[in-house]
Amino acid sequence: MLKRVALFLAANIAILFIITLILSIFNIQPYLTAQGINYGALMAFALVVGFTGSFFSLFLSKFMAKMAYGIQLIDKPNSPLESNLVEMIHGLARKLNLGIPEIGIYNSPAPNAFATGWSRQHALVAVSTGLLQTMNMEEIEGVLGHEMSHIANGDMITMCLLQGVLNTFVIFFARIAAFFVANLLRGNNERSDTGGFVYYGTALLFQIVFGILASLIVMAFSRHREFRADAGSARLVGKEKMIAALQRLQRAESIPEDHRAPSMATLQISSHDGLFALFASHPPLQKRIDALLRKS
Repeated sequence: MLKRVALFLAANIAILFIITLILSIFNIQPYLTAQGINYGALMAFALVVGFTGSFFSLFLSKFMAKMAYGIQLIDKPNSPLESNLVEMIHGLARKLNLGIPEIGIYNSPAPNAFATGWSRQHALVAVSTGLLQTMNMEEIEGVLGHEMSHIANGDMITMCLLQGVLNTFVIFFARIAAFFVANLLRGNNERSDTGGFVYYGTALLFQIVFGILASLIVMAFSRHREFRADAGSARLVGKEKMIAALQRLQRAESIPEDHRAPSMATLQISSHDGLFALFASHPPLQKRIDALLRKS
């Protein structure tokens, strides 16, 4: 736990340092002036802040995953199961014309797997011990096809770009809205102080509200990419294997999910209904199974 907290703090300190450095190098001026908002400077500021964190997270995603999950990389298979795992991933990489990803196993009772990395040629595929203990080889192959499809589809970089764009607009419009609200609250006869507590407090509030709305878009795209990865696995290894893997996950719904790095978990069980379903990163398993059954 302490290691993960330290990792989180170190990452955020590094992001703040990089943002400050970029703003200084490109001489991006303060966006609040005596005349009001300099929209060009605000957009430049929003772009730097919005994309820096996203790209930093993307480029360090493999390192962060290894630290968060305690992943043991398979440099040389030590068992028939590890040999099969490596052989299947190498075969899928050749089919998809991808670089061979790093392959790892992490200790968790929840049957799960994820793929991460900053490019299609420099990725990591990790599976949990719970998945290896729960599934047979055909079901494992379905899971691996799903993860390799994420890599082939470029989902990691696409999610990074989407998050960066949304971050930029959240920061941009939150500060514009806060400026006008702060002016209204001060009234016409009071001394202008757009850099004061009212403005920054209101900006933070708007950023939280707009951020929640932006997360709906991110989660909707995340659910869409899960259907695409399922379909990709069905084409690669056979629809029956992917369906069997999802059905196996349904039977394992009572096993607690591993939340050490939930943004990377791509097979997690998602059973939210109603409004909460809008904030789920994964569609319900039954909907994923039904989508595969409809495909010829």
